[in-house]
Amino acid sequence: MPAKRVRKQYVNSDYPLVIMRFEDGHEIKVYKGTGKEFDAYPGETIKLLAMYDPTSNDRELVEARKSDDFADAED
Repeated sequence: MPAKRVRKQYVNSDYPLVIMRFEDGHEIKVYKGTGKEFDAYPGETIKLLAMYDPTSNDRELVEARKSDDFADAED
């Protein structure tokens, strides 16, 4: 039986753009001043990559955070 996914949320208040990169390779873009809800597996590591220049593909690893450390999404 596959692991149950958990619903979490992230708010970007510090960087022009944060890309949330998941273990399976998919990514979610979160622009400054916005938040996103997402599904993740318990214990999954999600990398937060900051992009300062939209014309460049340069990404700076801000944090690698476990899904358990994100706030729960509100119902």
